[in-house]
Amino acid sequence: MPKLIAFNKPYDVLCQFSDDLNRTTLKAYLDIPDVYAAGRLDRDSEGLLLLTDNGKWQQQITNPSQRMPKTYWVQVENIPEQQALNQLEQGVLLKDGLTLPAQVRLIDEPAVWSRCPPVRFRQHIPTQWLEIIIHEGKNRQVRRMTAAVGHPTLRLIRVAIGPWALGELLPGQWCQVEANSVLKYKDDLDSQNHRRRRHRARPTIPDGRRTHRQRRASESTRRSPRRQRKSD
Repeated sequence: MPKLIAFNKPYDVLCQFSDDLNRTTLKAYLDIPDVYAAGRLDRDSEGLLLLTDNGKWQQQITNPSQRMPKTYWVQVENIPEQQALNQLEQGVLLKDGLTLPAQVRLIDEPAVWSRCPPVRFRQHIPTQWLEIIIHEGKNRQVRRMTAAVGHPTLRLIRVAIGPWALGELLPGQWCQVEANSVLKYKDDLDSQNHRRRRHRARPTIPDGRRTHRQRRASESTRRSPRRQRKSD
């Protein structure tokens, strides 16, 4: 039976099982054969990482076309005003393009573990926690988004990927996810995609323009019948 593993990745851990520079990797926490990360989480970020030994599941979780939601708790410098929140929600122009619309809201400081090493705060500068839900996975996207609106990220914790949440897992802990949840989520996605295709509006033809088939039909109706040549 294929496996899906939910792992709470600690700070300063790479999302791979080996490293030429002898940095801490998943191997220090996971002794499960033939599983690979379904997506990535930056070394300086924490929280939920999914791993699987099933290629189809890995593709389903990481495929950009699925637009699987990823939920983050983000601690930023200063208190964002509504204009900054609106910009994060509507899309931020980064070097690699405009981000997709996101869901963003202010939240109280969550009851999470202390980070080791602790976050370095700047004296006399307040901080604020945000919940940000994105539907894509550009490189270091959330950090670049908050920096672009003037609020650098101090700490970033991923708490959910699609229907799978971090739950009560502490840093370094993992659990196996029931396969039925994967199959159910795939069925839900298939149903959503099917409804989206059924309700997709057919493209309209702008005024003054016609399709090739319409032009030919119109020309055929205007064309006068050939006159029969009289015999000599």
